[in-house]
Amino acid sequence: MSGKRWAASALLALSLTAAGAPPATAASSAPERPASAAAATVPLEEINTVTEQVAFGLYRPTALVAPDDGTGRLFITEKRGTVRVYHPDTGLDATPIIDITSSVDESGNERGLLGIALSPDFADSHELYLAYTALPDGAVTLARYDMDDATLDPLLAQEHAENTNHNGGNITFGTDGMLYMSIGDGGGSGDPFDSGQRLDTLLGKILRIDVSRTCGDLPYCVPEDNPFTGVPGARGEIWMYGGRNPWRFSVDRADGSLWIADVGQGRWEEINHIKPGAQAGANLGWSCYEGLEVFDETQCRDDVTYTKPIFTYSPYTGGCAVIGGQVYRGRQYADLVGGTYIATDYCSSTVWALREDGSGGYDQAEIGQTPTQVTAFGATPEGELYVVNDLPGGLHRVSFERAKPTCHVEYTKRAWGTGMSVDLTITNTGDTPIDGWTLRFPLPQGQTIVSDWNTDLTQGGDMVTAANAGHNALIEPGESVTMGYLVSHTGDTSLPARISLNRDACSVTR
Repeated sequence: MSGKRWAASALLALSLTAAGAPPATAASSAPERPASAAAATVPLEEINTVTEQVAFGLYRPTALVAPDDGTGRLFITEKRGTVRVYHPDTGLDATPIIDITSSVDESGNERGLLGIALSPDFADSHELYLAYTALPDGAVTLARYDMDDATLDPLLAQEHAENTNHNGGNITFGTDGMLYMSIGDGGGSGDPFDSGQRLDTLLGKILRIDVSRTCGDLPYCVPEDNPFTGVPGARGEIWMYGGRNPWRFSVDRADGSLWIADVGQGRWEEINHIKPGAQAGANLGWSCYEGLEVFDETQCRDDVTYTKPIFTYSPYTGGCAVIGGQVYRGRQYADLVGGTYIATDYCSSTVWALREDGSGGYDQAEIGQTPTQVTAFGATPEGELYVVNDLPGGLHRVSFERAKPTCHVEYTKRAWGTGMSVDLTITNTGDTPIDGWTLRFPLPQGQTIVSDWNTDLTQGGDMVTAANAGHNALIEPGESVTMGYLVSHTGDTSLPARISLNRDACSVTR
């Protein structure tokens, strides 16, 4: 491990083959209207996510975006190569507004029409950009589409013939007017082509190009300030490298930072936050790292600074594939989740909320659930959120409400050498008795349960499930019970970052 250094920001991860999800992209081009940078102060544990299905009948939707043209429409991509229109007043149009099925290879679970981004001048130009796997060989392709004459003009293609998974395909415009695109590592498992750490391929990368101009033989330009422009043997389009399948990322319009969700190899799902100034040339770690753990020592280098994920979770949460979302910048729920990043998981449907804590870290909480098998988030020009789900194929409006936690946990710890004991006092802050309880919380890396008391406790990976003992199952309103555990540790004696009781988030005093 000597010489492998972490920078203070991000990393990348897996495929949905085991889960049965198609690849997709986070909602792309967000509106270029001013965004409020104000962050809400309501504790994340007091927030609950609510979804309302507003449309049915989509065929494996993969992405959604909202034109800022005064029409109130949403454009929703479908895996087979079609784009459908939804309007709050008239519902989902039966006839696609765009059909490029003759150009799209939708074979396999993860190929198809993957992403959509609207040109910054879409209201006038009626041009947009599509990312898809192309016939005949599944090359990951970026193309410009002119809605006035229904023409498709391919701009960039990366060969991707060997495997059908890990295509990436997220596209969006940044606050700098450049187009950003993710491409997976080439598929299979374990990075068989060593793509993540190579600079001579676009596989396993996030790209940044200027599609408003042409340069030489290219139908686009490589920005001069891209980190590998002019570097011998490197592709100048590369903005970041070391990705596994970064197929859900978004730009925070308030500050230009990138939030990247990367599906893991099988041990860790990751969310990464990279601010301007730290993005160009960032090495996201794969396949040296998966999450915070070394995955393949042969891919690690002593002269590289790797970027650290700000949030990881394991399959022991019930999750299988992180579905990255967006930072909420709308007005309707700004007092609750303004400045908060919202994401979910394809299998568990858990809604993850992350918010900077003002001290260089991030608060985190589970704040409810989305519908099953969500594949993408999108936002209206006003910043309000929607999600689409894979099967049965629906569109859902996302809202938030304040909900007082029904539990409070207070920790007491004593650490020494390589050991630590932790007592948890659990208080019922609700109005009804709790008759039977189960706590769930993640342990920091390097901590392993040795013993426990007043609970029936199991550890799976990083996740602990602690159920009541026979004598303390009942907690009356306002009453408390205490349980505890003993861990061995490798140096990190921090306490769990989040905790839930019977799947409801608890407020915590550390």
